[in-house]
Amino acid sequence: MAENGTVVTEFVLMGFQLPAELQMGLFFVFLILYLLTMGGNLVMILLIHSDPHLQTPMYFFLSHLSFLDICYSSVIIPQLLETLGTDKTVMTYERCATQFFFFTLYASTECFLLAVMAYDRYVAVCNPLLYATAMTPQTCLGLVATAYAGAMVNSVVRTGCTFSLSFCKSNNIDFFFCDLPPLLKLTCGETKPLELVIYLLAFLVITISISVILISYLFIIRAIMRICTAGGKAKTFSTCASHMTAVALFFGTLIFIYLKSNMGKSLWKDRIISVFYTVVIPMLNPIVYSLRNKEVKEALNKALNRMKVSQVE
Repeated sequence: MAENGTVVTEFVLMGFQLPAELQMGLFFVFLILYLLTMGGNLVMILLIHSDPHLQTPMYFFLSHLSFLDICYSSVIIPQLLETLGTDKTVMTYERCATQFFFFTLYASTECFLLAVMAYDRYVAVCNPLLYATAMTPQTCLGLVATAYAGAMVNSVVRTGCTFSLSFCKSNNIDFFFCDLPPLLKLTCGETKPLELVIYLLAFLVITISISVILISYLFIIRAIMRICTAGGKAKTFSTCASHMTAVALFFGTLIFIYLKSNMGKSLWKDRIISVFYTVVIPMLNPIVYSLRNKEVKEALNKALNRMKVSQVE
């Protein structure tokens, strides 16, 4: 219900509410970042599927990470560009719920997938002789399917709970997409039971994922400390460094935005953090994995050399 007692059938995204010149400047900045995100992650996927040296479990999971980055940034950034170009955007109730559902789905899947990738590194470092038998193609596919299935359950329940709430204070969302904190500011009536379920699910997804990651890396660190040579330690650590960077960036922002005690009270701070994990991190992931990964750089050089040869011919 809205303030006048009518049923809410649409929401108005208020965006950043900045002067027109700044809005247009941000429009081009986010457009460039989105193109870089799409290009970088598509290149990563193509490299992994075309280079025989990258046909391993680690890169199989990385290709899915790139796919998720493309998907969940595409759920947000085109909407963001529309809002920046028109100052505010009217969204139907169904479109807002759909955006919320898919963003929750892709973000939750990325949480679980980063945990799966940590487990993969644990097996590779701590049980290298059993790696080929433990991480078979069927096992890898099953782990990815489990990540998607768990995220689907979370997304269905959270979306159902969120849009079962009564919206009566206003239909103006003081944000640039249909996210949980600004939506909760529009609710009225008894919302605590549903809010508890929503927060509990977010807590479980983040806690389960981080627990798997931390336990995996505790065993990895213990295994690295047992390596005698400094060179061996550095080489082993380098295989995990890119993943640890991605984990720190992604979970750090998620924890700040969703589990902080004053969630939704400082929406400008929430906007900045949300821009970081919806726009910047999907662009950074392929850079992080390519700059710190010798095999990816070699595959990219081979691909570029093949393109040069084909152009000469």
